[in-house]
Amino acid sequence: MGMEWFRYDIARYTTPRAVIIPMVLLILALISLGYTTATTGMPVNPGLDFRGGTAVTLITDQGEAEVQAFFSGYPLESVTRDLGSRQYLLKFDAMPPAENERLVQQITARYPDASIDYIDETFGRTLQGQALLALFFSFIGMAIVVFIAFRTFVPSVAVITCAFADMVVTAALMNIFGITLTLGTTAALLMLIGYSVDSDVLLTMRVLKRRGALADKLQGAFRTGIIMTTTTLAAVAAMFIVTSLGNVQVIRDISAVLLIGLVVDIYNTWITNAAMLRWYVERRGGQ
Repeated sequence: MGMEWFRYDIARYTTPRAVIIPMVLLILALISLGYTTATTGMPVNPGLDFRGGTAVTLITDQGEAEVQAFFSGYPLESVTRDLGSRQYLLKFDAMPPAENERLVQQITARYPDASIDYIDETFGRTLQGQALLALFFSFIGMAIVVFIAFRTFVPSVAVITCAFADMVVTAALMNIFGITLTLGTTAALLMLIGYSVDSDVLLTMRVLKRRGALADKLQGAFRTGIIMTTTTLAAVAAMFIVTSLGNVQVIRDISAVLLIGLVVDIYNTWITNAAMLRWYVERRGGQ
């Protein structure tokens, strides 16, 4: 057969051997998220959207060091300059209203064309709760649909477990890579639920609904699924490169989260889920 580089044989792994590594990663990720929750109040380090603060966009011929020195008396979190342009994006941590007012006056006096966006700390905490609720209810809704679709315990649990592992491990890696939780990255995590379930449902449907040898069904599902995933990975990688060069932070962070999640999903789907399905089918006598 052609395309031998797609050769896939999950049978060489026993079920415990296949699931042990992702389960260890899942446990480590949960510990990491628990520690972050204890220190920041959220499982992923919150960005400006959720913790409050001030974002300033300005255009100047000054160098980055000079801009930082001008705002040295304020809690300046980051300074980002667009590649090949004079535009800066400055982010300040939350500060008392009086101090924030002084900052605004100082900015408007020196940079009259600057754009200033202020997010109140209380409003940021409200957004935190809404974002976490959105993720929670999206996951619960996905789980209900999966159980209704398959009406069998083990395949449904396998799909839900892999989707949960994708979310948790991706969130932990966001902390490691310094990607904060914002409205944009929350949307990326919601999209990741759909990507994860899509590949898991493809695998499960091919194995349970089609006739033929189990190894052939797994191989066929893998070829289709991995082509879909690698195509998506290539598109998201291109988006990440372009937005990194152009310093479009929101889109760059969204694409980074999707890249991490898709890579994590490859292992969870085609090793963990596939091993659980193989065990389930063989336990039923191959039916």
